[in-house]
Amino acid sequence: MSGTATSNVTIGALHAAYRAGTRPAAVIERLYGEIAAADDPGIFITLHPMGLALAAAERLAPFDPARYPLWGVPFAVKDNIDVAGLPTTCGCPAYTRQPLQSAHAVALLEAAGGICLGKTNLDQFATGLVGVRTPYPVPRNAIDPALVPGGSSSGSAVAVARGLVTFALGTDTAGSGRVPAGLNNIVGLKPSVGAVSARGMVPACRTLDCISVFAGTVDDAWHVYRVMAGTDRSDPYFRALPLDDLPAVPPHPVVAIPRADDLMFLGDAAAEGAFHAALDRLVALGAIVRQIDMTAFFQTAALLYEGAWVAERHAALRDFMSVHAGGMHPVTRRIVDGAQRFSASDLFDTMYRLTELRAATAPVLVGFDALVVPTTPHAPTLADVAVDPIGPNSALGTYTNFVNLLDLAAIAVPGPWRDDKRAAGITLIGPRGTDGRLASLARAFHHRPGATIGATGQALPSPQRSTKEVAAAKLEIAVVGAHLSGMPLNRELLALGATFVRRVSTEPQYRLFALPGGPPYRPGLLRVASDGAAIETEVWALPPAGFAQFVAAIPAPLGLGTLLLADGSRPKGFVVESVAVADAEDVSSFGGWRAVMESRTMTSSHGKGPGSDNAGR
Repeated sequence: MSGTATSNVTIGALHAAYRAGTRPAAVIERLYGEIAAADDPGIFITLHPMGLALAAAERLAPFDPARYPLWGVPFAVKDNIDVAGLPTTCGCPAYTRQPLQSAHAVALLEAAGGICLGKTNLDQFATGLVGVRTPYPVPRNAIDPALVPGGSSSGSAVAVARGLVTFALGTDTAGSGRVPAGLNNIVGLKPSVGAVSARGMVPACRTLDCISVFAGTVDDAWHVYRVMAGTDRSDPYFRALPLDDLPAVPPHPVVAIPRADDLMFLGDAAAEGAFHAALDRLVALGAIVRQIDMTAFFQTAALLYEGAWVAERHAALRDFMSVHAGGMHPVTRRIVDGAQRFSASDLFDTMYRLTELRAATAPVLVGFDALVVPTTPHAPTLADVAVDPIGPNSALGTYTNFVNLLDLAAIAVPGPWRDDKRAAGITLIGPRGTDGRLASLARAFHHRPGATIGATGQALPSPQRSTKEVAAAKLEIAVVGAHLSGMPLNRELLALGATFVRRVSTEPQYRLFALPGGPPYRPGLLRVASDGAAIETEVWALPPAGFAQFVAAIPAPLGLGTLLLADGSRPKGFVVESVAVADAEDVSSFGGWRAVMESRTMTSSHGKGPGSDNAGR
């Protein structure tokens, strides 16, 4: 493992040093010395002259991290994002231009006290996941220089992993903000699409692009994300998200993983072993792991490069290519040129197919706190890519290419080391807007004794507890009716801040009844002394205030009792008064209310029963 002997690699450590009297200029001078000592000309395409960076440090207002949350924090920017005073090249000298103003995200970071040191290398025009498609020197993987650094945000990831900056901006269309993080032992946060303004970023695929964050810790990545997610009414693709303190991790998060047939490691036994070690760690944290079919996700991924969607990359570059195609990297040019074989009709067919796949995949993730996948299925070497420039690159996108197409959020986080001492990690994925939930779980997973940041050798600090977490003692409640996930009243739980915990049946000591009346049609769960059955429930966790509000709305003849569940837990849940079931239909044989309602819907469709979309609690 190679690294740089550095310190103060996190925002918290830097700010502690500043409180103790360290001057930002001293930090900047040290970092420029470490950049030179790193002797890796592939990391930065352009560095600010040290004098300008020192001048920026001297211009800082008095230390006030509440007002300036990035006060004195050094960062770098991928060279397809504009920084005033520095050229934007996109990894292509023929493209070079001088922006008059910084990208919206960069301007927000600088206004918060951040100090940009320079522009980092990338796969040309952000087209690639290997990090070697550049006319400049290739950045060296911070952990093992025999490996590719990962791309397309190669320089940004390596700069963070070596402690040369505290954080760096990348971009992510197909995995460029996650793959380099996984290969360099750092965090890569890919926001929900549109949550950060992309104004001032050279597009790859304008409808999918995200500005992403590389950092040594989840706390730092989240801190930066919140700063740069400011509203931008000039970006038509901006879609604001509320970003608050990270929520508490539920006591038993339910995570999806690919089924065995969908786990692909391309013969890389060390990668496979590291992923299974990561799953063991999740289970040790209390996670409940369930396998899902990834077929539709992989079919979505194929649209990005194998179908007409690649035409969006051509649309972004066609004017430049009409004059300067000869100045492009040959692999990049071949990929983008390939879009011309598709027609406008092909593109519409691809869009229709994507709509179908979004509809197919959305229900799969319902009820899960995250989908957990390997960040990369293998760790290709520079020699591998020299022999085959396309194959290893495509494989690196196995678990990343579908994410933005499906409008999902994701965060890559280091996991257990591979047996060959190379970095490995997992990526947590969820629907748009679940950024905070994913980051919380990633932070809990990342923190472990002996963990270090990138290649710096610096210990991972204890995670910062948010005010929400301190007050987030949640109460569990078991539901058996229309509050089940995917059913009509589940939205009431979600509105009160509920988090899905687990699916579990009762002990076989209950009968389930369809109560008279309706709509809404209501089930009643009654504990019996004999001839009981196991009934399906879902356990959700509510904050105390939400629990109280939810319980206060329980209508008679239902009430709250302690349920005996098959996993040994005893949460509160819905029960029914015995007098209310005298004229009720016993539906225990169905095993749960969801099956009852599905049966009634089928009967109704044949004109034999009422059917309902509004089951009771």
